[in-house]
Amino acid sequence: MTKPVTDKNKQVIYLKERLQIFVEVLDAIDPETADVEDIDRLIQMLDDVEDKMEQFKGRTDSAE
Repeated sequence: MTKPVTDKNKQVIYLKERLQIFVEVLDAIDPETADVEDIDRLIQMLDDVEDKMEQFKGRTDSAE
């Protein structure tokens, strides 16, 4: 199991990377052919980022 990320800069970088992936997936979806599963996947991605933000809020900043 990996060590939790407590460095705030690393947390921000992680969240930015996840949001960039979300934007790339969103850009790749064709609005004419998107279905419910595509929308559900986007919602799940946002939920995952939100969950990670909540986890990060609970961690103290410490040197790694």
